[in-house]
Amino acid sequence: MYFRKLMKGDGQKLHALVAQCPPLDTNSAYLNFLQCTHFADTSVAVESHSQLYGAITGYYQPEAPDTLFVWQVAVAQAARGKGLAKKMLCHLVDAGLGGGLKFIETTITRDNRASWALFEGLADCYQVSLTSNIWLDQSEHFAGLHDSEYLVRIGPFNSPLGIS
Repeated sequence: MYFRKLMKGDGQKLHALVAQCPPLDTNSAYLNFLQCTHFADTSVAVESHSQLYGAITGYYQPEAPDTLFVWQVAVAQAARGKGLAKKMLCHLVDAGLGGGLKFIETTITRDNRASWALFEGLADCYQVSLTSNIWLDQSEHFAGLHDSEYLVRIGPFNSPLGIS
């Protein structure tokens, strides 16, 4: 397995991967193609033998250029349980440190234990803080149709510690 940037040709593969990773929200394939092109420099793919085993999509926020927003983390069933998601996150952090990365933000629903564990583990690995607050409320923003989303903020990152 090797790590690389997402590419235009990954759009449909990314769309299929996300669909296999509940509770991730599926988006249009068109959006996945945009993620693979417009956000290629702030995303990562893990591939082996032309098979996409994992991907993280994200982007730097225009109003906070030191903050990488992680949109989705997807790992194929065959690659789960091997720490791949954390390795991909560390790859993005280490790549961003030279460019001024200070924080990672993401949103997580309260019941998504796997995502909480992943991002808590990232904060522990780099010995930085993790804070969270409701960002999109179930009643106020989703009309009761989606669980509340908590904005998780990790950092500030200072040096490339990563994982071995």
